[in-house]
Order: sequence, then structure tokens, then C-alpha cells
Amino acid sequence: MTISIFDLFKVGIGPSSSHTVGPMVAARLFVRGLSEAKLLEDVARVKVALYGSLGATGKGHGSGKAVLLGLMGMKPETIDVDEIPHLMQSIRGTQTLTLYEVKPITFNEKSDLIFHREKALPFHSNGMKIQALDSEGNLQVEKIYYSVGGGFVIDEEHCNDSPIKQDETIVPYPFTTAHELLNLCESTGLAISQIMLKNEETWQSRDEIISGILSIWNEMQTCVKKGCENSGVLPGGLKVKRRAADLYQSLKDGNKDDLFNHGSMDWVNLYALAVNEENAAGGRVVTAPTNGAAGIIPAVMHYYKNFCSGSEKLGREGIINFMLTAAAIGIIIKENASISGAEVGCQGEVGSASAMAAAGLTEVLGGTPEQVENAAEIGIEHNLGLTCDPIGGLVQIPCIERNAMGAVKAINASRMALRGDGTHYVSLDKVVNTMRETGKDMSLKYKETARGGLAIHVIEVPVNIVEC
Repeated sequence: MTISIFDLFKVGIGPSSSHTVGPMVAARLFVRGLSEAKLLEDVARVKVALYGSLGATGKGHGSGKAVLLGLMGMKPETIDVDEIPHLMQSIRGTQTLTLYEVKPITFNEKSDLIFHREKALPFHSNGMKIQALDSEGNLQVEKIYYSVGGGFVIDEEHCNDSPIKQDETIVPYPFTTAHELLNLCESTGLAISQIMLKNEETWQSRDEIISGILSIWNEMQTCVKKGCENSGVLPGGLKVKRRAADLYQSLKDGNKDDLFNHGSMDWVNLYALAVNEENAAGGRVVTAPTNGAAGIIPAVMHYYKNFCSGSEKLGREGIINFMLTAAAIGIIIKENASISGAEVGCQGEVGSASAMAAAGLTEVLGGTPEQVENAAEIGIEHNLGLTCDPIGGLVQIPCIERNAMGAVKAINASRMALRGDGTHYVSLDKVVNTMRETGKDMSLKYKETARGGLAIHVIEVPVNIVEC
């Protein structure tokens, strides 16, 4: 196992881990490389070209903005999201971009940042090419990067390598499949969360791991809180009204005899909507495992904390075990299929998050490893074939509501698994492999290109929408 829980759960900005976080990371890697090679001072111009899904829907996903911020040296996890509009206004107003915060150059978005809507690079549909030129227009450095989902980035030289950790660390309990993970649990008597914790201790101390997980949970809670407070219209041209704030007020003040009152499920919907409205607005979210599916795991964790008996007794241990277990399932999916909507459709995003959330909830509610695996299998199985067809290339319709539905599916998957004994006909590994094959067979127009499905059949909504 070369993937850590902190690879899957990362703090970033909306609206997309593959289209916003990934390009920002790639652009920063490029200018950092120039700096380390002592080439930065000779750069007079930088040109960026986005291909495939990045080219087709990058404007709606904020990819161009993310590239500029990355070239400036900004990091997704630390940038002040409230300062982004001011930074962009300065770049566009002065047509000046300061590379890596030290080297100012002239930058014209129209000529230096190109979106290729019909062209793709060979390895992955989220491709980008960055060039650095000197004052005479001579090419100094050219790099190709791929944003492969969840904020993971690889360059052209490492396309056949793992996009995660490149070290050769040997963990005590390696696994890449659910079958291997269940065998480890049986032979050691450890729960899935304990297996994950032992492996994580290869890289960090237990205290550091716990602190890191609780920090991620705190970011999730903050995001839900902000989503419940912020109202208005989401950016991007669709004029989608934010609903979480009104829903929160309604649930808080609501009549228990209300015809529409379904208790915890209404709150689960709220939690998911709150996160994904923040994501769509370009706010700070946690990739879980992607931005497009960022609301599902926090929603189910809030459900566990606020509505499940026994959560108070476990306290923070329950939160930690939930996330460790969810990460184990995310690793299996990442290793054997994909979490990228541009690669396999939304089954790789919402489907993966539903499986991860279902698994985490099942363990903290006392499920066996077999029941956890069963819950994850149900979570993915009933999202197989789910297309990624964002209207206008924005992470708004159907993405926001889809997170609420994914969270409810995860809870139901857990309940079904806990009612059984863990035995079932179709294994998680078979479903993950099916997801991979389904993604290969899926038409490109249903994989985050905004050229199929709802993106074109909702005819009253314009397809070409300006960047968030």
C-alpha cells in the first residue's frame, strides 16, 4: 500500500479537485521546478494549454484561475479563498503575473491560457501543457501534467507510475484489494481501521495521525457550518440559488408534525448540500475523495455524530475510525479503478464516496470487516454507470443534489449490511473492477465534458458559461 489517508482527504478549494486543485498543484510544481533549476530569472513568458476535459469544462470549473494561482506559487490547502477575487483582478487589470511570488512577467490570458475543447493528450483526459519562454521567445522548459482525480497530479515522465507516493516504504499490512484486506483482518484479528492505523504509522507517529485526522474533520465541520450560513446565488451563470441556509433554518425551527419532516434524512440532505454549495462557490472543502463528491462523507459523519446512538461514547475515536475505514475503501478503488469523473464518470466520484462513507459508518456502528466490505460493495454497486454530465461545465447541476442522494445511499447501504452477516454474492473487488470496465466503455461525452446527458438536454440553459 502506497496511499495514505492524507492522500485521499486533502484540504483544497472548489469547485473541482481534478479541474481546480490539480491544475493549481501542477502549475506550482512547474514554477517550483524552474526556481530549483535556477531558470526562473530568465523567464519572460509562460504559456499554458488545457486539453480534454480540462479544455472542455475548465472555464466552468475554474481551471484557468487555478493555473494562475499555482503559477504564483499558491497552494490549495493554504490560500485565502477570500483573497482570490482580488488576486485575479490584479492579474487581469495589470496583465502581470508574478511567478512563484518573485518573478513578475507580462501575462495575457487570451493568448497565454488556451482551452482546447476538442483536443486531448494521450494518457488521461485531464491534460495540460506548460511552457516557459525567454525574452526572445525561445522555449526554455516544456512540461506535460495530468490531473488524475482527487487533486493527484503526475507528469508525462511518470505516466506509468503510481500517482500517489513514489517512495519504496514497506507497510506492515499491505493490501490493494478487498480480498487481501479481509484476509489481513482475519489473520490478525484487527479491524479495518486498525489495519489502516498501523500502516499510517509507517509515515507518522500515532499522535500526528490522530491530529491530522481531527484537523480534516474540523475542516469538514467548518465547511458545513459555512454552507448553512451563506445564502445567495452561486457564481457561473446558471443563477442557482443556494438552498442550505434556508433548509437549515427550516429544520431548526420546523414543526415535528410537518408532512415533509423525515428527521435525520432531512439533516443528511442539508449537510451534503451545504458542503457542495460551498464547493460550487469556490470555497474551502476537503477532497473526499474528490471535490465533486466532497459532501457525502462529511454528511454521513455528521449523521453518525448527531443521530447514531453510541457516537458520544466513542467520541473522537469514532470519527478517527470512520475516516480510517473510509480511506481503506478509497485506496482499493483508487488502486483498481478510478476516482476521476473525467476518466470513469461520476460513478468514480459519488460512487466511491458512497462506498467509503458506507464502510466508515458500518465499522463505527459495530460492523465486522465482512459487513464493512458488504456495505462498501452496496454503495458502489448502486452507482454503477453514473455519468458525469455537469450543465455548463459547472459543479452545480446535478452535482450538488447528487451528493445528498449519495449520502442517503451510503446510510442505507450500511443499514442493509448491518442487517446481514457479511456474506453476499458479489464482492467489492468485482464491483470495483466492473466500475473500471464500465468507465472504459462509457462514451466520452458522459465523462465531465459537458457534451452529453443533462449538459445538453436542458436546452434552456446555455452550455458555454464563463468561468466561476
